[in-house]
Amino acid sequence: MLLDMDGTLLDRHFDNFFFEEELPRRYAAKHALAFPEARDRLMSMYRSVEGELAWTDLHYWTERVQIDVVALHRELDHMIGFLPDAEAFLLSLRRLGKRVTILTNAHRAGVEVKTAKTGLHRQVDRIVDAFEVGWLKMRAEYWPTCRDLVGFDPSRALYIDDDEQCLAAAEQFGIGRIFHRSKSSSQASAVASTRFHSIENFQSILPE
Repeated sequence: MLLDMDGTLLDRHFDNFFFEEELPRRYAAKHALAFPEARDRLMSMYRSVEGELAWTDLHYWTERVQIDVVALHRELDHMIGFLPDAEAFLLSLRRLGKRVTILTNAHRAGVEVKTAKTGLHRQVDRIVDAFEVGWLKMRAEYWPTCRDLVGFDPSRALYIDDDEQCLAAAEQFGIGRIFHRSKSSSQASAVASTRFHSIENFQSILPE
């Protein structure tokens, strides 16, 4: 069982708020900008490295915006939490004896903040961040390296993610069973995929 972290198990509301609202606010204050301009600048910065490791590298963003992004994660960790059905799902997988590996694009510093807050690392067998693999999950290069690192049979693997680009790369590699998590944020409506089988909650894929 291969599971994404943010937007699949953990509530993506934290990340959306952090990068689209709070970091632009701090950036605006630091550089004496109006919030809309600060947000536009940051969105442009994000897009400039999308798909590269720098996109999720918290140390990279600390240097680029001159704000301690890791410290800011810790400051706002009260917003970090599981999606409503995620912990029950992980418990069910444990009871079924499933091996559960988290595959996340997140930077390891962010993973450390989130696992310290949620205890996710104690509920799964392993967490693999993209920096351990050397690529983000939407890149074709990610999957053979990840397979060698983690050790799984693509044809028998089940993978759940809220990111369609990551699912597409996994499908191309030959991952046998793929599900799209349509409810990635507690503060947003579910958005079904037009390409992959979407699930809003995990109960629908658990055995009776």
